[in-house]
Amino acid sequence: VQLQASGGGLVQAGGSLTLSCAASGFRFDDYAIGWFRQAPGKEREGLSSISSRERDTTLYADSVKGRFTISRDNAKNTAYLQMNNLGPEDTAVYFCAASWIVAGLLPGQYDYWGPGTQVTVSS
Repeated sequence: VQLQASGGGLVQAGGSLTLSCAASGFRFDDYAIGWFRQAPGKEREGLSSISSRERDTTLYADSVKGRFTISRDNAKNTAYLQMNNLGPEDTAVYFCAASWIVAGLLPGQYDYWGPGTQVTVSS
C-alpha cells in the first residue's frame, strides 16, 4: 500500500497550490480519502475528506472551508486538494490518508498514510 502526496512548495500569500495524492496497492475507490496537515509544534489537523465509491461526499474543516476543494479521480487512483487564498497560517506538512470505514477529519479514522509534502506560504 502506498500513498504519495506531491505538489507542495513555496507560494506567496494569496496564492494557490494543488496537491495530489497518488495511491497504489489497494482498491482506491473503496476508500475515503482525507487530507491533513501538521505544523511544527502542533497536532495533526484534519482539513478535508471525500467519501468512497462515487458518492463523493465531502467534508471540510472550518479553517479551510471556502478556500480548499477536495476531489478524486478513481480512474487515476489519485485525489487532489486545490488550495486557494493561502496564508502564512497554512504553512505545514500536508498528508493524505485512506480510510475504509468513514470519511472523517480525525487521524485515527484512517488506515493508510503517505509521507507528507511541505507547503510554505510567505507573507
